[in-house]
Parts: sequence; structure tokens; C-alpha cells
Amino acid sequence: MGNCCSDVGGRMAAVGGTAAITGNQSDAVDMYLKSRGIHGILSQIELSFSATNLRDRDVFSKSDPMLVVYIKERDGAVIEVFRTEVVLNSLNPTWIKKYTIAYHFEVVQTLLFHVFDVDTQFLNIEVKMLKLEEQQSLGEASCALSEIVTKPNRSLTLDLVRRVESVSSTHSQHHGKLTVHAEECFSSRTTAEMMLSCLDLESKDLFSKCDPFLVISKLVESGISIPVCKTEVLKNDHNPTWKPVFLNIQQVGSKDSPLVIECFNFNSNGKHDLIGKVQKSLADLEKIHSGREGENLFLPTLVGHDCENKILKSKLFVENFSETIQHTFLDYLAGGVELNFMVAIDFTASNGNPRLPDSLHYIDPSGRQNAYQKAIYEVGEVLQFYDTDKCFPAWGFGARPIDGPVSHCFNLNGSNNYCKVEGIRGIMMAYTSALFNVSLAGPTLFGHVINKAALIASQSLADEAQKYFVLLIITVRCREERDFFWELV
Repeated sequence: MGNCCSDVGGRMAAVGGTAAITGNQSDAVDMYLKSRGIHGILSQIELSFSATNLRDRDVFSKSDPMLVVYIKERDGAVIEVFRTEVVLNSLNPTWIKKYTIAYHFEVVQTLLFHVFDVDTQFLNIEVKMLKLEEQQSLGEASCALSEIVTKPNRSLTLDLVRRVESVSSTHSQHHGKLTVHAEECFSSRTTAEMMLSCLDLESKDLFSKCDPFLVISKLVESGISIPVCKTEVLKNDHNPTWKPVFLNIQQVGSKDSPLVIECFNFNSNGKHDLIGKVQKSLADLEKIHSGREGENLFLPTLVGHDCENKILKSKLFVENFSETIQHTFLDYLAGGVELNFMVAIDFTASNGNPRLPDSLHYIDPSGRQNAYQKAIYEVGEVLQFYDTDKCFPAWGFGARPIDGPVSHCFNLNGSNNYCKVEGIRGIMMAYTSALFNVSLAGPTLFGHVINKAALIASQSLADEAQKYFVLLIITVRCREERDFFWELV
């Protein structure tokens, strides 16, 4: 069963057991993606990999395969994006590590797969540090992501080919098959933490105790099992207690989805012995923890032409079981939290004469945005969706209004009493108007605008409103070099 776990160079560390949390799409996120040339709602796809009948490139043992995934860009460039773990001594590996990719309906996403046999001398090196040119190729394949997700069971089996060049021609040789299985990742914020142990494990070694580890797999609709987590190996232990494992609900489907927990005896040659297994859901495992009673392992045994499950005296225990919910930014919004956007712009003389093209405040007749306009637009277009009234306080500082002293906090709209403008367009118009109604001066002082913003925020706090205030200060970093600089407060 060497194809169920990652044992790079005989390593016995745990693999898997965690998954990234994928939040729901909102209008703001969708608008932001569209503004970057990404149209349509994105789906996160998790790809699992297995191979069969790989070529054996080792002399005294079987190949130690690792899969590398590449993406082919529109311009033809090929970029490496993912590497699996190395599986020891296996011609039929099932890799545990999964690759998650955003699926774009309107784009042909070409994936390239290359299987390598990692040479024995490199097995103690982390996979990300391996030099691929020093490894032996076992074959390669390619497909479009849409080919996988459109299959009835979302599994696609590809022939692995190895290109052989000769003087007369270039041809391909088939060397096994690669199966890619796709699953859509649905957002789940619940993670189950478990500490598992076993009692009275049967010894599989003649002269020592067993070296047990667990592999947790999920069962998919087609009936196949896909490994999602492996514990560490505990040496010479018949009553092991492993470190806690963490399973996100999205990894296993649901709390009631069946899981297969297999206990193996570790062997350095990759041929791990199955000690026993159980099939339980997370809900079942929680009940085992509550009842403080273990579950007997069973071992599939061939009796005549039939396979029966032999019940063992060995037991699996759930020492600890807990669930945690990870709240996302969108959860806070759903709970009533509102973002309020405020902006303050530097009108000091260090920006240069706004009527000259080399000024940071120069308004280009062609419509090309200056540095200040770009900053306002880039930040404001994202934040405006989270502000219900879309009326934003906007100030200037470091300028002298007509017939007045230098002000370090004046309303951008020219009003003496009201500082808000409507929308990002309102900020842009007020900014342009202010350039023709003030004289750039100095010095650069932030204190007045920060105090003004803090006053507005404190009033909201007094009203017990759930609001989060973002103040964007756009200024010049260095007077001599006039580097542009902005920050969020």
C-alpha cells in the first residue's frame, strides 16, 4: 500500500489534513475581478491524481514517482504551478497532495502533467527544492481543465507518453496512465480536530513491534477512495496515540460522508502492511469520542471465493474531537458590519505646479489619470461596494484656499460645513475642482485629517453602529525625488 502516503526518503511525517477556506463571491469581488480582465463567477476546482502501470526505472526497487503540474499560458509560455509528494517504490501511486485551481468557463485552461522518478540520492530533499533535470522522466500528458470537469464522474484518464528522438524521426512511447479527478470546492468554514489512538495492534514484524500510521480517505460517488490525510509513523508501538489531525468539511464532503480509516505497519520498501481499518463518518467519530468506547478494526479476508471482514481485537479510539468555525470577511458583512471610505489628498507644493506636465497633480487633457487619480480609483472602486450610502468624506491638506491661510484639513468639495461627496466620481470631480481653487503650499501634516477621521469614527462608536472606517491618505514620500506614496489608515 505504498501508494497511499508520502514517504520521501523513508520520511514518516504526516501529510494533508488541511484545506484552504474558499469564501463566497460578492458583487464587490466580482466587480474587482472584472476590472482585472477576469469575467464571470469563479469556481475553485480541486484536482486529485493517481497513476497506473508506470515504467520501472530503478534496478533494485520500483520507481519513486512525483507529479509536476504546469499551466500553458495564452502566449504559449509554460509555468510550473504544483508538485505532489514523492511516493516510494510504487508503479501505481495515488498522491495525497491536491492542486486547487480557479475554473474559468470562458477560457481554455491547458494543463500539462509530467511524472518523474526521483533518484534515491535526492529522496531526503524537499520536493520543491528538487532539480527536475536531475530526475528521470516517466511520461507526460496534457488536457484542458474543461475536459475533466465535463466527464460524468469528473475523472479523466490520460496516456502517459515519453517522447523519443531519433535521427530519422520523433515518436512517442506509452508508459502507463494518469488519472485526474476533479471536485468543486464548496465553501466550508468548519474544521474538525481529532486525536486518534489505537489499542492492542497486532504485530506484523517478527522481531519487533509494529510501526503504525493511519491513512484517512473519503469515498466518492463512483465508489473509489481518495486519501486526504496521513498521520505520522510511530515506531515500535502497539498502543499508539497520534498527533491531532485537522479535516475541513469541504475535504470530506459533509459530516455524514463515509470515511475509511486504515491502519498500516510502515515498511521502508514502500510495501506497508494493512493492520486493519474502519469505515466511519465524522459524525460517527464524534459519537465514539462521546461514548468513550473504541471501534474494533476489521481486516478484509478472502474465504474461498468470498471476501469477509474479520473483526479484530484491535480498537480505534477518538481521544479528542472538536469543531471550530472560521469566520470570513463576508460573515462580518452579513452580520451588519459596514465599511466607510474616507480620503485625504496632499496639496503641498512638493507635488509641483499642477499646470505643468511634470506635476503629480497635472490633469492630462487626453484623459489619462495622474498618480492621485489612479490611487483614488484603485482603492475606491473596491471599497465603494461595502459603503451603503456611497457618500465619502474627502479632504485636502497642505494648501491655501483663496484669500485664506494654509489649511491642513479642508473639505475637498469647497463646502465649509459638509465634507462628503457622492461616489468615486464625486471624489474625482471635487479633486479636479480643488486644484483650481487652492494654492499649493505646505508643510505636510497628517494630524488634522487623522483627528477629523477619528472624530467621525468615534461618533459612530457612540451610536453603537457596526462600522469599519478606512482612511486613504495620498501624499508625496520625498520632497526632493517627489516619489508618490499612499497608505490606508
